[in-house]
Amino acid sequence: SDATLDITSGIDSTYNEYQFYFVNIHGSEDDKQFHFQVNAAGESGFNETITSTAFYAFHEESGTSFGEYTLGYRTNADQAQGTAYQPAIGYNMGYDNDQSASGILTLYDPSSTTYLKHFTSEGSVAVYNNIAANLFTAGYINTTSAIDEISFKFNSGNIDAGTIYMYGVS
Repeated sequence: SDATLDITSGIDSTYNEYQFYFVNIHGSEDDKQFHFQVNAAGESGFNETITSTAFYAFHEESGTSFGEYTLGYRTNADQAQGTAYQPAIGYNMGYDNDQSASGILTLYDPSSTTYLKHFTSEGSVAVYNNIAANLFTAGYINTTSAIDEISFKFNSGNIDAGTIYMYGVS
């Protein structure tokens, strides 16, 4: 039941990429988004500049409202040189006891001081109105400074339950 989860150590030049696995992330409020933001080394505030894109696929439990499937661009989940927290694995998440989201966020070469920092994210979510959805997000953090901290939170309410694993990949 924390508002944010900040990882402030362990992201360094040991690995070329870092993967964050989210398992059954569950919020305290209905119809909310699970977000992330980063800090460049020596910075504070979790407000780095991000450019991103997002699309989703979903299917309703009853199969009636959307037919077989729906696929679409998510205009309110992208940024164009924005400094807000970036929606990651979950969008319009439900908070019923059986609703949660799981997925992976990958941050590529965060210790580079030459290139921008690219990221990809894919998540599966039980949406608040009984829809199964996948959200796909990709983009870059517009800094050549090393990234050494990451923060996760919902756009409102607390992280009620779930596990986040961080792995380094050579």
